[in-house]
Amino acid sequence: MPKSPTSTPTPAPEPRKGMPSVQIDEAGFRERFLKQFADPRFGEHRDALDAIAGVAFRNYYEGRKSPNWHKAGPGYADPEYEMADDWRLAKEAIDQARKEHDDPDQPPCILIVNGSSRSEHTCPGEMSKSWRLTEIAREICEAGGMKVRILNLSRLAAEYGARIHPCKACFSTAAALCHWPCSCYPNHALGQTQDLMNSIYPLWVRAHGIMLITPVNWYHTSSPMKLMIDRMVCADGGNPDLTSTHGKDAKKAKELELAGWPYPRHLEGRVFSVVVHGDVEGAENVRRSLVDWLRFMKLVPAGVPAELDRYIGYWEPYATSHEALDKDQAIQEEVRNAARTLHEAVMAQKAGKLVTPGDDLKQPRQK
Repeated sequence: MPKSPTSTPTPAPEPRKGMPSVQIDEAGFRERFLKQFADPRFGEHRDALDAIAGVAFRNYYEGRKSPNWHKAGPGYADPEYEMADDWRLAKEAIDQARKEHDDPDQPPCILIVNGSSRSEHTCPGEMSKSWRLTEIAREICEAGGMKVRILNLSRLAAEYGARIHPCKACFSTAAALCHWPCSCYPNHALGQTQDLMNSIYPLWVRAHGIMLITPVNWYHTSSPMKLMIDRMVCADGGNPDLTSTHGKDAKKAKELELAGWPYPRHLEGRVFSVVVHGDVEGAENVRRSLVDWLRFMKLVPAGVPAELDRYIGYWEPYATSHEALDKDQAIQEEVRNAARTLHEAVMAQKAGKLVTPGDDLKQPRQK
């Protein structure tokens, strides 16, 4: 809980150090960098690529994370701080999405997330069942003038340059070190660019309802879904002012948290639905873990019919799994009911009629 203004701040401990170095020398860097140009067609441009590799190594060696920045300006704790342009643009997109979310003249919005990495556009050669269920849900949610957006996470496996980099767990050092939106990426010095999360955060912020549709992959959600979930940590208690910690100053962040951190819930109040499907094991546990995660972020359950875990073609051949879904009219209707329940909850919330008992209670703990 945040401390009262009269409390004596707890001295911030020094950040712990001691892990082995990850620095690589120039030869090792060049070898890794140039592997992406192994195609013989690049051969005639080898001199140019060697020159570019030299620039890239210099930026890596100097830790040039953000090549473009300007002073933060008014509205920040330190207006003189040199803020990365990438982060500023991401923050502006989130702020605009929040304005649209809060504007009563804007249509209510539902975000449907397809969590499967499978598509016919890459190695599997076939669409996913999650995508088919997403299309079923979309049809229901679009009724009555509802704005519907689709986040198709199969793009991570099938689209050039589309990726979500892993969470670096800044929150575990101090809550204030985890910025909203995430400031870990892009990191140009490490080649950690083309990250999708800055386009994903505004989708969640704009939405009044969220629907997650995912398969079970080895007793867990799909890897694209898990990557997104981990990078959403900044939406729940993250620091919206990068200048207050002068970027990634761990000691400053510890001082801020120990002085009394408010843990802002940036997605609080949005209603949700979860649909999990499997073929053998794990559907119930994955559904439960997703629901628990969303509740912990203070999102609101749309209702019992909106939380679904089912098996499609239980212990049947994978080769005929789509045919199994064709025959399973019950699960198709259950997904429609989940979408109807979410739609109804969003409309009730917009009308001020959605009752969430205990919502006004002050919780004794944060994170």
